[in-house]
Amino acid sequence: MLGLAGCGKKVEKEAVEAPTPVLVEAAVRGAVDHMVTGDAILYPINQANVTPKINAPVKRMLVNRGDHVRAGQVLAELESGDLAATANESNSQYQQAQASYQTVAGATAPDDKTKAQADVQVAQQVADAAQKLYDNRVALQKEGALAQKLVDEAKVALAQARGQLETAQRHLQGVNQVSQRETIRGAQAQMNAAKAHYDNAAVQLSYAVIRSPINGIVSDRSVYAGEMPASGTPIISIVDISQVVARANIPVKEASLIQVGRPARISGPDGDLAGKVTVVSPAVDPSTTTVEVWVQVANPGEKLKPGASVRVAIIAETIQNTIVIPAAALLNADDGGQKVMVITGDSVAHERRVSVGVRQGARVQVVSGLQEGEQVVTSGGLGLEDKAKVSIQQPKAEDEDEDNAADNPDDAKKPDDKKGADKGKKP
Repeated sequence: MLGLAGCGKKVEKEAVEAPTPVLVEAAVRGAVDHMVTGDAILYPINQANVTPKINAPVKRMLVNRGDHVRAGQVLAELESGDLAATANESNSQYQQAQASYQTVAGATAPDDKTKAQADVQVAQQVADAAQKLYDNRVALQKEGALAQKLVDEAKVALAQARGQLETAQRHLQGVNQVSQRETIRGAQAQMNAAKAHYDNAAVQLSYAVIRSPINGIVSDRSVYAGEMPASGTPIISIVDISQVVARANIPVKEASLIQVGRPARISGPDGDLAGKVTVVSPAVDPSTTTVEVWVQVANPGEKLKPGASVRVAIIAETIQNTIVIPAAALLNADDGGQKVMVITGDSVAHERRVSVGVRQGARVQVVSGLQEGEQVVTSGGLGLEDKAKVSIQQPKAEDEDEDNAADNPDDAKKPDDKKGADKGKKP
């Protein structure tokens, strides 16, 4: 009985001192992304609420809700009989004013100028004849062959002829400098006014044909043929969802790290899509003390719908050359901090206080407390005491696959080509 009791104590002691099985992984130096996440609402990349510019009944609607339209495509037509008549009347007035201008510029003004030039020529000839007559009578009077009275009459006739010549010259000058130019200008002004009136009537007529300002999908159509749209109310709404924008409200501290152009991802019920930051609001919302950030992504197949709730993940910065360990290695210390269990070469666990920084999925940055290459416990560390003996176990194949999938989510989404090939083979 004493021998059996002694053997039992020896087995119990060996069981107590048996090393604890753990999984370990080395602390490595690498890069980690500082991710900023938040909830967001999807909006279309572009949208337009088409509102008629004139008040008229709807003649016909050419699109329905859900139709794809392109920029410039006719969406609807309004009644425009009265506008067409007004445009025809204005066109006729414009043509009439144009004809009057051509008549003034090409016929009336030149005729006035020709007549004024002819009057000057006649007055010049009369003045020349009166001058010649006066000179002859003066010569004869000096010789005593002519009475002084006749000389005086010739002098009066010469003065009258010269006065008529000056009047004709001034008239010709006025025709050249003022009358012709002002007449043509007045006719041209009338023609321009008529053209402006016609252009305005034509524009009003064009408003009766409603066209799409953007490419997109008809999201709403509020009227039907024969109805009178309310003034200032949209009759057709169009959204462009070839790309969508997720608008998220990010806390000020995190938003200060985000810059336009940074890569981001949107995840929701319809999958995970890559995009980039396009807008970081310069103002803070006083009610929520957050900053609005826009993430734009392509929307192949138009699966993402405006108004849906999604989750955005923005890579605010990439920290290079830092110590990275699995997040599973972190343990809570008694004083509220964080610690890890470091395994030395003699298979002994040592408690180590660490300061952590950025987390990215299953990885975490260690700011201080660890060196590159040190082995940290990733499984089995909970309840492990300082300086306890451990037994390092090899991870199972499925555990390694899960760890790789956590570190490389994009690779985890790739299909297994080998399995697919084996699946197609006959047994």
